[in-house]
Amino acid sequence: MLRTLVLGAAAGGGFPQWNCNCPACRRARAGDPDARPSHQASVAVSGDGENWFVLNAAPELRVQINENPALHPKHGLRGSPVAGVVVTNGDVDAVAGLLDLREGTPFSIYGHERVLRVLRANSIFNVVNPELVPRRELVLDQVQPLLLADGTPSGLTVETFAVPGKVALYLEDPSKAGFGSEPGDTVGLHIREEKGDGECFFVSSCAHMMPGIAARLKGAPLVFFDGTVWTDDEMIKAGMGTKTGSRMGHMAMSGENGTIAAFRDLGVKRKVFVHVNNSNPALLSDSPERSELEAAGWEVGYPGMEITVPETGGARAGRGEPGHGGAQIRIAVHQTRRR
Repeated sequence: MLRTLVLGAAAGGGFPQWNCNCPACRRARAGDPDARPSHQASVAVSGDGENWFVLNAAPELRVQINENPALHPKHGLRGSPVAGVVVTNGDVDAVAGLLDLREGTPFSIYGHERVLRVLRANSIFNVVNPELVPRRELVLDQVQPLLLADGTPSGLTVETFAVPGKVALYLEDPSKAGFGSEPGDTVGLHIREEKGDGECFFVSSCAHMMPGIAARLKGAPLVFFDGTVWTDDEMIKAGMGTKTGSRMGHMAMSGENGTIAAFRDLGVKRKVFVHVNNSNPALLSDSPERSELEAAGWEVGYPGMEITVPETGGARAGRGEPGHGGAQIRIAVHQTRRR
């Protein structure tokens, strides 16, 4: 059984964003139940319910850990259920949280060589002592074990695959094609149980759907996918920025070339948007855009959302359903995909 726990589902800056006074952010600050606040995008996964791997280290990772009892220390004076952190790109909202994990507890950092190179080049990341916290390279299209802090197998594996995107903003080189982006700057993850049917995909950034990616995702039981913008030019039209979603390396949810259309025939059981920008009206549970994506079988992730693969006997009560203040439903899903 694979347990997945959403720690945050917002794009860079979170929701509400610290310097944004747009109507949606104002609603979130005012406590409007249809404008649920969210940390920046991160998901934790576990095969045994005891040891967890965090997918992307959001800048508020410390807060995310404190808000989720599954990630609290349980044994001895010092320690953590967090056995590893898997980073999918070098963006600030994917790696900055590593600095929160500097108190001398062993775990592993997993990333493509392009991302690990960024960590090596920035000496501040050495506060997470590489001698205690090994940095393990993920090779594209290769199934690799996720290891516990003592180096033994966790029972989970990860396969990393390239997705179209771009190099982190602070590494862009305008003189180069694609701003200097190379394969490995943005990757997707396929997490599986070694001895079981649990599996999921995590793709927090994707500029457009490629046939090879669609083939990987076809029939999957659970996919967390980039939901940054609803329309490509929404930030420009709203006066909230000067870049399109595609310029930032993200697909739009809507439109004939958008994510909802791209997934229409893939037969994915559960489809959850993460990395949703504060400009995206689908963040609001009372918006027409939210109704449209839900009608297409999609969900918007939220902190505390838990999904188990495969189904283990129905829903469990949790801490509060998004936007309504009632009981949060932690829903299990059937495994319909042949391995």
